[in-house]
Amino acid sequence: MVDKVIDEMKFQSVDITKRKTLQLFETMNVRFGVMLVGPTGGGKTTIYKILAECFKKLRQQESEDERFQEVKYKILNPKAITMGELYGEINLETQDWMDGLASKILRKFAQNATSRRSWCIFDGPVDALWVENMNSVLDDNMMLSLMNGERIKLHLNIRILFEVMDLAVASPATVSRCGMVYLSPQDLPWRPIFQTWMSTYIIANELLNEKQQKYLTDLFDAYLDQTFEKL
Repeated sequence: MVDKVIDEMKFQSVDITKRKTLQLFETMNVRFGVMLVGPTGGGKTTIYKILAECFKKLRQQESEDERFQEVKYKILNPKAITMGELYGEINLETQDWMDGLASKILRKFAQNATSRRSWCIFDGPVDALWVENMNSVLDDNMMLSLMNGERIKLHLNIRILFEVMDLAVASPATVSRCGMVYLSPQDLPWRPIFQTWMSTYIIANELLNEKQQKYLTDLFDAYLDQTFEKL
């Protein structure tokens, strides 16, 4: 059913989009944590947004499959903040516990008793400095343990996604706990990127008329492939 919804969305590179989105869907069905591995601009963000939109459309169509529920996701960059800001820490002056960004998001997801799906997306390098605390979450017990002794029990409607460029600094303990979806530069040719730029920038801002848009497209079609061959 997911593949039919993707076809209805009419993406420029529908075969690649469908294949990778279905890979993500199948991996999320069997793993609590999933890593999307690929370079910047490779389509990692696009495929999970497509999958979330597919779930929404299928729920609106009142699908009998209970896996298809509306998705709420939160994105954070774990390398942009300190460990205390990520998981929480004790204020040394007041001795009060201050919640971290990840612990606050996951606690809110855990308190959500509805059937809606919740995804926590870590967009940044996976290394031992911060991800080791997630190992207990990625295990079968799905439990986040905090420094203040609190334990947050997550439920099956929650998923942990990691957007990473590579696994060079990821520990084997974390990698073995996650499902993998790889996106390579060869999977995404230049035409979908060009057509997205045309629709979101050129056409949306009415910078060129239809004749000029066609002329620009013809120039790209005529010369860009030849240019790449000579690089």
